[in-house]
Amino acid sequence: MNQDKVTEFLGRFVADLGATGAAGSVVIGHRLGLYRALAEGPATPGQFAERTGCHPRYLTEWLRGQAAGGYVSYDPATGAFSLTEEQAYCLADPNGPDVPAAFLTVLGYLRAESRITEAFRTGAGVAWHEHDEDVFVGCDAFYRPGYVAELIPSWIPALDGVDAKLTAGARVADLGCGLGSSSLLLAESYPRTTVVGSDYHAESIELARKKAAEAGVTDRVTFEEASAQTFSGTNYDLVMMFDCLHDMGDPLGAARRVREALAPDGTWLLVEPFASEKVEDNFNPVGRLYYSGSTFLCVPNALSQQGGHALGAQAGEAAVHQVIAEAGFTRFRRAAETPFNLVFEIRP
Repeated sequence: MNQDKVTEFLGRFVADLGATGAAGSVVIGHRLGLYRALAEGPATPGQFAERTGCHPRYLTEWLRGQAAGGYVSYDPATGAFSLTEEQAYCLADPNGPDVPAAFLTVLGYLRAESRITEAFRTGAGVAWHEHDEDVFVGCDAFYRPGYVAELIPSWIPALDGVDAKLTAGARVADLGCGLGSSSLLLAESYPRTTVVGSDYHAESIELARKKAAEAGVTDRVTFEEASAQTFSGTNYDLVMMFDCLHDMGDPLGAARRVREALAPDGTWLLVEPFASEKVEDNFNPVGRLYYSGSTFLCVPNALSQQGGHALGAQAGEAAVHQVIAEAGFTRFRRAAETPFNLVFEIRP
């Protein structure tokens, strides 16, 4: 046994264990608005207590732990803590990547650990709707900044002729829409277009409807409780599906329903997690993140449904293409990609 390799592995373990424990502190900061408050300017724990109304002893430990993890900056000369511009953007800016939301999601799905452990033994599924509410809210908050950054500026323009159709006024279906962020983004950018969002999860649809009302777009955005195999409507110019096909027990049935619902010259925009065709190429931080989420969310949800598929979050392009081809689509291409997503343009 190589003692240096043991030490190296234990160093990795300590980092992982510290990060796991720190996840709770990040979520506390998220719920209490501590990051936004610290973004206002440097503060000692006492000053921060006055600013936030929270107990100074708790804040002292929280601030020191955040600084130890590199999430907060510290000035030994003044004893004050602060956020750099970059830290504030990632942790407190509503237009930033909303890092705390990712921790909210992970803590949410870890609450199902005992059920997932038992599912390993039995092969049973654990459905999306059976998870803690933090999973639904956290996922929406985590994914939304990426959609804001990419959907209208990059992904829609990468599709052949779709931007022009949406500008003129098109019919769009957004499947597995969750809390409706993608539906609202599209409707706000293309006021002549109508969007029907659908999701099998009733609580998500309820929240999506509230968001549409708050945004003032209920005249052109509606939401229905339906699965990707049963959503209503036909002759859609565009069908969108974001980070959800791999979660389905019957992705083939969903793909066939999409083909039925598309107009003859319609387009299916399919966004899936980034994954390489070689398993070993996914052994990196992004792959690790996705495999963990897939173990707790994607595969259990697929196994809870009829259909016999469980693609998982790291299925890759070839597996997705096979499903699309079996559904009868003849045109499939990778239109764009990011470090987190693969974006496909699919046509009948």
